[in-house]
Amino acid sequence: MEKESPVESNDDKSATASRNNRRAVYVCLGALAVMGSITAASPTLYTMFCKATGYNGTTQRVVKNTNKVLDRTITVRFDSNVAPNLPWTFEPDVTKMDVKIGETGLAFFRATNNSDKPVTGQASYNVTPEVFGLYFNKIQCFCFTQQTLQPHQTVEMPVTFFIDPKMVDDRDAAPLTDVTLSYVFFPVEHPAATAAAANPVKSGG
Repeated sequence: MEKESPVESNDDKSATASRNNRRAVYVCLGALAVMGSITAASPTLYTMFCKATGYNGTTQRVVKNTNKVLDRTITVRFDSNVAPNLPWTFEPDVTKMDVKIGETGLAFFRATNNSDKPVTGQASYNVTPEVFGLYFNKIQCFCFTQQTLQPHQTVEMPVTFFIDPKMVDDRDAAPLTDVTLSYVFFPVEHPAATAAAANPVKSGG
């Protein structure tokens, strides 16, 4: 006589579903732990990932602009900040400008060393909304290198950029009309020996 298959009770079904949910949570937590470990162990890899994907509003760095200019304008706003322990004044010459998608733009930031000794700084940067990170391209920027200012020196620091026309094909980026480029200058405790020689800025007096 053929045995009947046991019927799974509701309690058994609940227990099975609970085990599956716990397993999924553990897998996700494990993946996050691995990603966190990689980031902690290799900041360089994390930086490369951000630059390649525009993650966290990280802009792209390119050699030149070969794109077609589209008949559509984006308003670029400029934001400047200084770490509390850096004795500088740092601000954009203009707070915003309108550029067409694909058009090369040029903006200047002014920095002044308010101390009585040479000070070296390095700027970090990003854009918001973050989705713009993949399409905001810099050709030249003071943020690529350390900047050394002599006592009470003022300099004009340029950034050359353009917005990649590919953004119009991205359904998340396409509707956007404004982007903010932000910088934060931090002090460099042990500046590179070549920082002063490599400084691309010109003195403003």
